[in-house]
This record gives sequence, structure tokens and C-alpha cells, in this order.
Amino acid sequence: MAESIDYSGRFSADVGNFFRSPVREIFKRVKLDEIYSFAGGYPHSSTFPMEDIRELSSLVIDRYGAKAFQYGATQGVPELREALAARYSVPVDRVQISTSSQQGIDVCTRVLVDPGDVVLCSAPTYLGALQSFRSYRADVRSLDFNAPDVEQRLEAIVSGGGRIKFCYLIPDFQNPSGETMDLDSRRRLVDLARRFDFLIVEDSPYRELRYEGESVPTIYGLAPERTIHLGSFSKIFAPGFRLGWIIADPALLDSIYVCKQSLDLCPPVFDQYLAAEFLSSGRLDANLVRSKELYRSKRDHLLSLLERYMPEGVSWTRPEGGLFLFLTLPEGFDSVAFYDRALDAGVAYVAGSFFYADGSGRNTMRLNFSFLATERMEEGIRILSKLLGEELERL
Repeated sequence: MAESIDYSGRFSADVGNFFRSPVREIFKRVKLDEIYSFAGGYPHSSTFPMEDIRELSSLVIDRYGAKAFQYGATQGVPELREALAARYSVPVDRVQISTSSQQGIDVCTRVLVDPGDVVLCSAPTYLGALQSFRSYRADVRSLDFNAPDVEQRLEAIVSGGGRIKFCYLIPDFQNPSGETMDLDSRRRLVDLARRFDFLIVEDSPYRELRYEGESVPTIYGLAPERTIHLGSFSKIFAPGFRLGWIIADPALLDSIYVCKQSLDLCPPVFDQYLAAEFLSSGRLDANLVRSKELYRSKRDHLLSLLERYMPEGVSWTRPEGGLFLFLTLPEGFDSVAFYDRALDAGVAYVAGSFFYADGSGRNTMRLNFSFLATERMEEGIRILSKLLGEELERL
């Protein structure tokens, strides 16, 4: 038998800054089809355009042959870059394909942040972004950009020697809250970015999934000179393709391009050709109509169940789109400590504190409405509400 080795002294200094995703840990413990899962951000499989994928796979092979299975350009294949440039009305030299929008977050952080640099974010914010920021030893600061004292807080960071590199946020149907920044808030953020000279990383994986209300201009559209806009096919096509895109000034994209060469050489070529055909043929828009109809009905059903079953003292957001809503419970409730009790009863959620840079928000939780079958939602919410009611009586 081989000798056992102690590896603890062999890891880099960065490893100590990695932390496990609680969502991924949930899925290691249980089988999704055996519980009532409101936890992950999985799209519903019925939104995956399987017939289109079958047809377009043959088309791509016929049209591109072996080229579709060869290495490709680091920037992405021209066909997909051009299709995205046309859809979002930007020059093609401002489009970089990424291997998922998660890679977009990570590569932006890797290119822009040195250990100790300040990254600003909202509270709460996307867990996967916090994982990336901390892995590069960033100083992550949460700010309410509409707070009366936000300028004073930014001035305090700068006067204290902090270097603010960028602000990260999901302005449309945020993960985890489901909320959307209004136009005035976006304009104020742009003004602050210009005054304090930081960039903005605008993560927009859910923007196409609006079910009601009026669309708000992107932050990139308000300040293209200092905004890096991230998009994803995971929620509007299928997450298994692992494709996203980055829209930014070519001077920023050049460093991202060089960095990506050391990460993956190029995004998956066959997947890109498939996505290009799906997008340019109009099938993406047709599939979006069906997807939004499904998700709108699932959101409405979940909201009605919360109204029916949740105990007094619990409130929640009412998103106009996206895949999530956020529950706030009375002070003193601990959604982390409560989690095992809920999971033992067959219900999964994500404790809200994982979405806060400082670990606060323990009286919050995120619920996803896209994944669980509509007919199973009621029993899951009924169980969760009963357990919450019993727990709140003890406070």
C-alpha cells in the first residue's frame, strides 16, 4: 500500500481563501428528485430546446465538419461573436466568449485585482462572485449605493489607503434577492464610479427573463467606457453548454483574452457554433417566449403559496423576472442553524447569510422557483412553513 502523504504544507496561500458553495454541498448530500428543492438555481429541463439541439447539431456538423471539433480562437468563433454583437448592438471587437459567465467573473477578478484591493458589492450578492473575489484575496466591501452616506463611505475607503478596483452587481432580477435596480440607482452608481474612478462589472444572466414591467437600460449602455457586461446562455439555452460572453472596451478585453489563454485556450467550439445557429435563426427568441411563460406561472404559484402558508412575520421579495425570491424572517431566526431540520423533513433552501460578504443576514433565505415541478411546490412550502412557524414560536 502506498505511503500516505500530508499535503497540508504543499498548498498555495490562495487555497486558504477558497470556501465551499453551500448549494453544491447540498447536492452532495441528497438526490434532487427525492426532496423538495428550492435551493439551486437550476433552470427547468423543459426549457431546454431538445428538438432544436438535435436539428442544429446535424446542421453544425454538415456546415462546419471537423472544424467544429478543432481548437478555436480564444476570443470565440466569429459566428457567435457576430450574432451577439448584432443582438446587443455593440461592435464585434467588444465581444469575448467565455466558458460560462462564472468564468467571466473570475477572469475579471484575476485581471483586475491584487491581494488587498477593494471590490464593492451589494448586500446580499451572488455567492459565486464572493467565492471568486476571496480566492484572489480581495477586500470585499458591501455598500448600499442609495444610502445617504455612500459618498462618505467611499471617501473613507480611499483615504484609508484602499484601492477600489470595481463594483460587482446583478442589476436585473438579482441573485439572491430577485430585485431590479431602477434607472436612477444605475445612474447614481455610474456617477459614483466616475467620481471615485472604479470600474463596474455588470453580471446579467437573468436579464432576458423578464415576466412583467418595463425593461431598464443596462449599466453598460450608460457607461460603456467603465463597464464590463457579462452574459450567459445557461438560463436562456442550456447550462450544460457552459457558454457566456463578456462585452467591454477592447483595451480591457485584450488582457482578458491573454488571461484566458492560460485558463482554457478557447471556449468549446462545437457548443459555440450550436449557440450561434440557435441565436441567429430566431430559435432563441421563440424558446424565450415559452420559458418566460413557464417561469412566470411558477413564480406566481410560489408567491400564492407563500401568501397561503407562511407564518406571520415572514416577508419576501416579488421579482419581476429571474429565478429567485428572498425571504426575510424575524430577527433572532437563524436560517443556517435551521437548515438541517428543514432538509431532514425533505425541503432544501439556501441560507441567506452565504450571500453577504460579512456573513450577516442569518434571518434570510433564498428560494428558487424555476427547478421544482409546479405540482410539488405546495407540499414543499407547506412543510417549510409549518417548520418555520414552530421555530418562530420558540423565539
